[in-house]
Amino acid sequence: MKAIMIVGTTSHAGKSLLTAAICRILSRTGKRVTPFKGQNMALNSYVTSTGGEIGYAQAMQAWGAGISPTVEMNPILLKPQGNMTSQVIMKGKPVGITGAAEYYEKYFDMGWQAIKESLQSLSREFDIIVCEGAGSPAEINLKHRDLTNMRVAKYLKAKTLLVVDIDRGGAFAHVVGTLELLEPDERELIKGVIINKFRGQKSLLDSGITWLEERTGIPVVGVIPWIDEVFPAEDSLDLLDRRAQKNQAEITIGVLRLPRISNFTDFDPLEAETTVKIQYINPQDSLGHPDAVIIPGSKTTIADLLTLKKTGMALEIKNYLKAGGIVMGICGGFQMLGESLLDADGLEGAEGLYDGLKILPLRTVITPQKITRQRLVTSQYPQPGLPVAGYEIHQGHTQINKLEEIMSLFDDSSLGVVNPSQSVWGTYLHGIFDNGAWRRSWLNHVRQQRGLRTLPTGIPNYREHREMLLNSLADTVEKHLDLTPILN
Repeated sequence: MKAIMIVGTTSHAGKSLLTAAICRILSRTGKRVTPFKGQNMALNSYVTSTGGEIGYAQAMQAWGAGISPTVEMNPILLKPQGNMTSQVIMKGKPVGITGAAEYYEKYFDMGWQAIKESLQSLSREFDIIVCEGAGSPAEINLKHRDLTNMRVAKYLKAKTLLVVDIDRGGAFAHVVGTLELLEPDERELIKGVIINKFRGQKSLLDSGITWLEERTGIPVVGVIPWIDEVFPAEDSLDLLDRRAQKNQAEITIGVLRLPRISNFTDFDPLEAETTVKIQYINPQDSLGHPDAVIIPGSKTTIADLLTLKKTGMALEIKNYLKAGGIVMGICGGFQMLGESLLDADGLEGAEGLYDGLKILPLRTVITPQKITRQRLVTSQYPQPGLPVAGYEIHQGHTQINKLEEIMSLFDDSSLGVVNPSQSVWGTYLHGIFDNGAWRRSWLNHVRQQRGLRTLPTGIPNYREHREMLLNSLADTVEKHLDLTPILN
């Protein structure tokens, strides 16, 4: 099994992006390449063609490799849902809810078996497996239960790259400290160090690199510059790093930064629109006066709905609508817009019947069965006849109470609705903004409220922009990364 392992000195060191870049670099040489992450903890997920749920970052890496995402690329996905518990997704399907201590006792052996089976399956189809670790491989209190880092590297005998984020400071200490805490057989696998997110003049770094190489005996194989493009992030902490200013933006779309926000990768296509500024709004802050407001997906819809009510944001949304605003709810946000949510079995926490925002005539029942599937439908609003592709990830069924007061967004009414004034939109479809023509049609509806000219709708889907980003990423990384010690 030919394998490369990417581990980091800390979380957010840039492992996911570098894995995607290396997948693209190697695939351009004609190699059959696949990404892999044994265990991922994230609320941004993707649904494969077989209906399996994996981390969105692994889907992005698969696209980087020029292949379709599969569940084998991320056999274990943990989705935090509050109260120190997570939903466990194994080989694409939910198998339970657990706390940290229980997870080790109940799922560790099962998880390691799933990892080995997935690696064996991938090795039969691909030339090289590019593996991503999680967090740090040197968390000594957690190493006995670490399924993701050096356990995988040792199993594969993978040549391993250690990535450090120099923008945070303390990079040399992070590298040396991490290496000191690895076991000798683990450290032996580290064949190179990558200094990531570097800003400044490289010559000023040379003396430090020389010292590091002499101290560790491990070459620094790359100094990757800071990359400004917005790529999909794994968790909501990355939203804090999105500081891009758009002087040419003509409309502002506010996205509520729910405590348990999920699948905010839905908004990457909007971030890519030069005329759109995305503003993430905390529920305890003022809503302000954006041109549209989006209530995103949530891992625990009812808890986040209660947060909106407790902070007063629920009332602000209603007042915003009365003043002529536009609101869209996606997945959990769609459920919140309704009249009620019933969780009879306490699947999200405390069982009971909860009032929604009462903006749309909908009733949602939270159910044990999780719906995960890709969909292709035809739009009816804002422009009829457009093909729209996306995917569903939700627990719960939503019923329309008063069909005469609402209109179906697609040819399948279960996937979304809009009110007659087209001021309130709701959909279960993740990835809806990936569809270029539909996205522009919806933006034009928002723009018309501002008296702005309409934008052309005959544009490619977001996947073409994503391809451009991946190529740009690979080009940049390839200039500054020497993979020779690894490939040899």
